[in-house]
Amino acid sequence: MSTVALFIKHRTLPGKREEVRRVWEKHMAPAISANPAHTAYFYCFDNTDPDAICAFQQYASAEAATEFLKTTSYLAYLQEVEPLLAGPPLVTSLTPMWSKGP
Repeated sequence: MSTVALFIKHRTLPGKREEVRRVWEKHMAPAISANPAHTAYFYCFDNTDPDAICAFQQYASAEAATEFLKTTSYLAYLQEVEPLLAGPPLVTSLTPMWSKGP
């Protein structure tokens, strides 16, 4: 596989998780849906932490992942969401070795 995946964990400020989700839905959901280089994406609330959000992303390539970070949608998302976060996300880069496809 030549794809690349990312696992991201965000910590929101206390009680701000729903607000962060609304910002994500405003900017990221449409951008990701329109991006063919996003081959999989899961945006999840952590069931054990009311101030944590996890995302699993799979891209067609490492270059596609890097390019997405330069889009106007992503930059607008960052500007609006950063004041709601407790700090930078924990990002783990992964190499998919197997996946179940549709």
